[in-house]
Amino acid sequence: METKIKEAIAEIQRGTAEIIDDTRLEKLIRNYFENNEIFYVKAGFDPTAPDLHLGHTVLLQKLALFQKYGARVQFLIGDFTAMIGDPSGKNAMRKPLSKEDVLKNIESYTTQAFKILDKEKTDVVYNDDWLQKLGSSGIIQLASNLTVARMLERDDFSKRYASNTPIAVSEFIYPLLQGYDSVHLQSDIEIGGTDQKFNLLMGRQLQKVYNLKKQQVVLMMPILEGLDGVQKMSKSLGNYIGVTDEPNDMFGKVLSISDELMWRYFELLSSKTLKEIEEMKEGVENKTLHPKKVKELLAIEIVDRYHGLGAGSNAAEEFTKIFAKKDIPTELDEYILENGTGILQAMVDCNLVPTTSQARRDMKGGAVKIDQEKIEDDKYCFEAGEFILQKGKKNFVKVIVK
Repeated sequence: METKIKEAIAEIQRGTAEIIDDTRLEKLIRNYFENNEIFYVKAGFDPTAPDLHLGHTVLLQKLALFQKYGARVQFLIGDFTAMIGDPSGKNAMRKPLSKEDVLKNIESYTTQAFKILDKEKTDVVYNDDWLQKLGSSGIIQLASNLTVARMLERDDFSKRYASNTPIAVSEFIYPLLQGYDSVHLQSDIEIGGTDQKFNLLMGRQLQKVYNLKKQQVVLMMPILEGLDGVQKMSKSLGNYIGVTDEPNDMFGKVLSISDELMWRYFELLSSKTLKEIEEMKEGVENKTLHPKKVKELLAIEIVDRYHGLGAGSNAAEEFTKIFAKKDIPTELDEYILENGTGILQAMVDCNLVPTTSQARRDMKGGAVKIDQEKIEDDKYCFEAGEFILQKGKKNFVKVIVK
């Protein structure tokens, strides 16, 4: 029993950026294993867009893990607060959504979310159901629990205040409403991104003010990096994997990430246990496993999750066929180069040639290609991106330029 409890806590802590009140977290898990007592984990989702990418699913994966260890998930749709606009991490007031926009996005959001969550262990709740009932007097009473000075401690607000960027009074209300959600739902744990820390802590504070005789554990997850491994995953940056992407596209995108970023994705997105991931890492380190094979396992798992069992294997077969047609090996050594690295130096750094002089001779002989396009300019420099660098018919490497 004790071993199972420790394993459960380790899995819950996996990939987290910060946990506040881990003593109570352990108590909740222990009570489930020893007394079969369930507990409630809340996560709020503002339906600001109808489609999710893998960055959004980091929280969903953690919620699914909590369900495995006794939690009932409170999947909170912020239909009321979405019409105010969450300012967290923003340098300007976010445009509120109309009721029509909210309702349209909710249907798509929940459909995608239940590809990860256990529907039988999830309560989908809407904060419009109780926040509307607060009324003007209730809102004023709620607002009395927070000072302007405390609100201006928030980094985004302080920056906007210092730069004379307008801050609407309604934006001050938002964290109070999110905190009140935890009072109404009597949540035991709330999870969110690191940019939500102020709002998550507000739930703890208000549960104390309203004499709930408990304060929620706060668990924060990091922001998932996109395909470039640098910027956060974002549709606007084009470095995302959408959960509605076609299976073959999704598979190819996962395979395109660097070997280093692969472990980050395993940690935050995979359902494999810490022990299983550690065994794979050891296999890669002692060269009994090729990183490409491990990355394929991740890609298959993710494609199966969103397109059904077997879709991942089908995508893997199709990917192999495409590469075979181009005479490109499916297993490539990866090299990370600095932005602006010249082609001759890159060939040396990627162990394709011993010297830049040899690289120049190979280039003059027409043996050097980038993404199967012949390169004849020995002054060519790499810019940010991912490329297949080739010398002759049999020497290929994957180049990642940051």
